[in-house]
Amino acid sequence: MRYIIIAFCILPLITFSQSNTEIFLFDLKINNSKIELSNPTNISNNEGYDNQPSFLDDRYIIFSSTRNGQTDIAKYDTRYQAKIWVNHTDGSEYTPLKIPNKHEVSAVRLDQDGKQRLYSYSLSNGQSTELLEDMVVAYYTWYDDSTIVASVIAEANLNLYVLDTEGKVHIKVDENAGRSIHKIPNSDLVSFISKKNKNQWQIKSLNPKTGAIKTIANTLQNVEDICWLDDKTILSGKDNVLYKLTLNKDNNWKTVADLSSAGIQNITRLAVNPSASNLLIAGDVKITTETVEETNNNIDEQQNTVIDDNEETSEVEKIIQRNLDAYNSRDIDGFMKDYADNIKLYNYPNTLRTEGKEAMQKSYKSWFESTPDLRAFVKKRIVIGNKVIDEEQVTANGKIFNAVAIYEVENGLITKVTFIQ
Repeated sequence: MRYIIIAFCILPLITFSQSNTEIFLFDLKINNSKIELSNPTNISNNEGYDNQPSFLDDRYIIFSSTRNGQTDIAKYDTRYQAKIWVNHTDGSEYTPLKIPNKHEVSAVRLDQDGKQRLYSYSLSNGQSTELLEDMVVAYYTWYDDSTIVASVIAEANLNLYVLDTEGKVHIKVDENAGRSIHKIPNSDLVSFISKKNKNQWQIKSLNPKTGAIKTIANTLQNVEDICWLDDKTILSGKDNVLYKLTLNKDNNWKTVADLSSAGIQNITRLAVNPSASNLLIAGDVKITTETVEETNNNIDEQQNTVIDDNEETSEVEKIIQRNLDAYNSRDIDGFMKDYADNIKLYNYPNTLRTEGKEAMQKSYKSWFESTPDLRAFVKKRIVIGNKVIDEEQVTANGKIFNAVAIYEVENGLITKVTFIQ
């Protein structure tokens, strides 16, 4: 058995990294409806959160990237494999997109006081301007240079709106929308994810001019991230597998490629460039044996930790990651199945918060139902024996905060969790 001695009061200062989100650029080739990917390149190559990539054009890419403890807009030049920063604000920027017909990008900015708004940023000097003063935009796409289709945090839900940045006329068109919103190529339509049916999410189209909504297809189970390869073919990913669905041809989602060889563990965002010659994929990267060994050595030196090898470590981590995935999907049944009947939740150091599975399920069920933007991702992770220590960035009700969760697992079930916020 392993055993540990850790000074938890300085836990946030530990420098370690076993879970990471990176952005990969693939060459994309389409041959008689067959999709081929090659030459994967990690273009972010940065510890922490790198996500939400999009193309400015066939040469330049923008994405959200961690810098100095916050998330800013990075711009990547595929010709020279070089990255620069677009902005220099005190807030954190998410979902950067090119504004049509302007030398500007937009992004959702979360300020340090919790205010969340959509801003534009000059690509020349980074100067920012608030675009919508009264709308809490969570996810969005540009329909034209003055019209946005967005999932907006309102009425304790994510509702779909058509937003006018000039006339300031905002129209609610649907409820229970997801985060993946895209202009459909060669059309006047925008696609979005409808979560009205909790058992089966759907891809739907919206005509922003008329408000007409039509169902296109079902998503992969509990997957809401897609992109359009062309006006007939949709790409999506689940775990480390990329899928495609060609409308009016495929009866179901078809496997394109297993991306585990590129180190991708869990696919999230996807984007295709204008000429359909490149594909961007953001996802959690695979944890290597070398990284684990280096991390454990660092812990030994910094925290006076005594470690004895334990063969159950990998299984323990799988349990915690599966539990986190269920949390992000707001799947209460999947989330609760990993907990022991006598589960105890503590606030650090030893304040009992919840005891027993029934009480915990009641609390989290209400939390899942009332928090549509709920999301947590692991910035850093330590696995030692039956304990998993995660530094997490949590999004809830339009705010983002950092926390540490210490999990203890016995006989395949989580028996204790201690939270440090």
